[in-house]
Amino acid sequence: MRGAERAAFARGVEVEALMDKAGAGVARAVRKFFPNPGTCIVFAGKGHNAGDALVAAQCLRRSGWKIEVRLAFKESDCSGLMRKKLESLRRRPTEILGARPEEGADFGLTFVELWAEVADQLSAAPDAVAAEPYLGGTGSPIIVLDGLLGLGAKPPLREPVRTACRYINDPSRKNGAYVFAVDLPTGLDGESGKADRDCVIADFTVTIGFAKRGLVADNALDLVGRLEVVPLPDLTAEGASNELIVAAHSLRPLLPRRKFSAYKNQFGRVGVVAGSKGFIGAAIMTTQGALRAGAGLVEVFVPEEIYEVVAAAAPMEAMVKPVKSYRDLLKEKVKRPMVVDADGLNILADKISALKRCKGQRLLTPHPGEMKRLFPGKKETRAKMATKFCNRFPVTLLLKGSRTIVAERDRPLSYNTTGNPGMASGGMGDVLTGVCVGLAGQGLSLYDAARLGAWVCGRAAEISIFRGGASEESLLASDVLDHLGDAFNELHSSPI
Repeated sequence: MRGAERAAFARGVEVEALMDKAGAGVARAVRKFFPNPGTCIVFAGKGHNAGDALVAAQCLRRSGWKIEVRLAFKESDCSGLMRKKLESLRRRPTEILGARPEEGADFGLTFVELWAEVADQLSAAPDAVAAEPYLGGTGSPIIVLDGLLGLGAKPPLREPVRTACRYINDPSRKNGAYVFAVDLPTGLDGESGKADRDCVIADFTVTIGFAKRGLVADNALDLVGRLEVVPLPDLTAEGASNELIVAAHSLRPLLPRRKFSAYKNQFGRVGVVAGSKGFIGAAIMTTQGALRAGAGLVEVFVPEEIYEVVAAAAPMEAMVKPVKSYRDLLKEKVKRPMVVDADGLNILADKISALKRCKGQRLLTPHPGEMKRLFPGKKETRAKMATKFCNRFPVTLLLKGSRTIVAERDRPLSYNTTGNPGMASGGMGDVLTGVCVGLAGQGLSLYDAARLGAWVCGRAAEISIFRGGASEESLLASDVLDHLGDAFNELHSSPI
């Protein structure tokens, strides 16, 4: 990142211009999840990371958000550019969108100087730092912007930043509030993923330019939370990378707008081989996923004993066909690209060497338990496990989980960014399998179908919660199906 910034400055790009774009991107990310104005509490350090957060707060303020700034350092100790952004925020806004300020009106801005409080007093006297905005119950969102430290800082944390981090993480004050880390959570090493014991626990991390390696480390998952990338054209990563972070702007070229003259045979004829007695849901949801992903024609092959049940429950747009033997069907289709999930993976686990003799392309979509059966061995990072597996077998691998990984030999390791814990429930994998096969049927490589499929399913789950009224507890696979269209539309149009 430092090298990318130096290269940008050498080309004449100004620091403040980058800061303004970064802060605006952070504000867009906040509004992406919370479109209605609420309260934004900024924890500001003294450098450029704080400046990014203050610009974001200024953008949110123009949209009607109330802003509270908590300074961790004396203003005189802060960088000149940070002080400039602070002064800009202090000034009365020229316009608050959707509102008409009146004489003597509250312009929605509060400043609190955290540095003035001794650390133990800060913990013992919450009234001194105006804790009331955390109490919630107003019906409007409450977010915290972590703008304490940026990429240049390494653990361990020092005062007064450590105390500020503890304050952010205090569950009693965080009730109902969502934490957005600017670029990376304060206390996390952006290169290694190692963290201070008081590292900020973010619900969302909005990283600037491109993601840092430490943000996708396994041990950083619960500190980083949902990862969003704010692309800046002036900042580009140096050299080719063997790792990628999936973002909407990078996936958009994979799904160009369809020609007006398009017809169904141009978008793939896919087959779903799924279902058994007592397990018809997998066949139905996989079929719906393929249809919702845009497949031109979908055929569902099921055992004769459950044909009538599946035919009655399947979408009318699909063709349901009974088969006497899955084995005979698969022999016929063996040279076609396949997406393999669930019991297909369990069968492979007993005959894993068969993967070396595949006659067609294969995408495997295991969850962590299935992956252990496919590739038993010593415990290691998910990235190493996925890379070793694909180096041994000529397949594409989609390793499910928080920050789903897609791997393929001689291709960059790809990390998904969308999704939430509500997806830890039955049926989600069936929907994902259907979406991946539907995309592959339209001509995408299995690698790209897996990356796009994981992103769009995760984003549909997020939309279900943040716009559709679901919760992490209530979220169902059918909710994801219902919002796939919203996710695809956002992919085509989202600025970040």
